[in-house]
Amino acid sequence: MKIIAMIPARYAASRFPGKLMQDLAGKPVIVRTYETAVNTNLFDDVFVVTDSDIIYDTITSAGGKAIMSKKEHECGSDRIAEAVEDMDVDIVLNIQGDEPFTPKEGLERVLSVFKGDDADQIDLASVMSVLTNEDDIKDPNFVKVVCDTNNFALYFSRSPIPYPREKNVGLTYYEHKGVYAFRKAALMDFYNLPMLPLEASEKIECIRYLEYGKKIKMIVDNTSGIEIDTPEDLERAQAEWK
Repeated sequence: MKIIAMIPARYAASRFPGKLMQDLAGKPVIVRTYETAVNTNLFDDVFVVTDSDIIYDTITSAGGKAIMSKKEHECGSDRIAEAVEDMDVDIVLNIQGDEPFTPKEGLERVLSVFKGDDADQIDLASVMSVLTNEDDIKDPNFVKVVCDTNNFALYFSRSPIPYPREKNVGLTYYEHKGVYAFRKAALMDFYNLPMLPLEASEKIECIRYLEYGKKIKMIVDNTSGIEIDTPEDLERAQAEWK
């Protein structure tokens, strides 16, 4: 089974433009993320896929592998799908370019599902973590997920799901994290199938998989890295790196 990692990387960012090129302990954030992925030794290959000449040149100058997107894309999955379309691979793991602290253990757990007893049912795997703060549960920037008893995703939403009409039933809320491991066939289906109303309404790309009957296995991982979305996040990352 050939497994690769893809790191989608856009130069533009609404909250922190150019964040992937910001210095993190002497190297750009995107280079730190790439090196972290390579150093896990979990992958047959690691690539940064980007629409930016600056990011492409930065990665290749650092000795890394980068792919330039040929088309405009609305989401990271489409960008990755274009890049792997002609590659001979089985599993593609998506790593966020602004998360240079992504832990190896969490990635190992996501990949391990493709060797489990129900592996033949799994089209893709992803990560969720427990939400305990009530403000976060209500915050639409925190995507929530509900699962069946085998941890297959039932639905994702920016709203609190399930709705807590009865509060004393021992509910646990989960946030969906942006780490995916796709079977290549499922990723290419995503790329070629049109967006449907649920995905369009919520603006959550993984809903498309559910709308077309794909099975998403969710892994619980409560480790918290630093996602660099703001200058303040970068300051925290600098301190953490030291």
